[in-house]
Amino acid sequence: MADDSLNLLRGTLDVLVLKALREGPLHGYGIVQWVKSATDDLILVEEGSLYPALHRIERKGWVSAEWGRSDTGRRARFYTLTPSGEARLESATREWALYARAMDAALGTGAGSR
Repeated sequence: MADDSLNLLRGTLDVLVLKALREGPLHGYGIVQWVKSATDDLILVEEGSLYPALHRIERKGWVSAEWGRSDTGRRARFYTLTPSGEARLESATREWALYARAMDAALGTGAGSR
């Protein structure tokens, strides 16, 4: 069961990172802040989870990275969504919509629930 939960969490974080990068290039801290804001502070991403996810999705070709300077002048890696990452985000968004509808139906939390 732990492996299934880990895969779900990995997949969730990957999709959130890809969605954050749809807005444009971001460094790690920018991604963390985007996720925090987009989820109304319900999902907090820690560095120990973020950077392995970024490296994993970079290896898959979903993002590219290059060194640059942050707003504070510090050296940082900026990540950019690739066309392959855009395609993955589109398919993952459809998958999540189906999953959410199924869970709403099963738990009775959606519109018209029993």
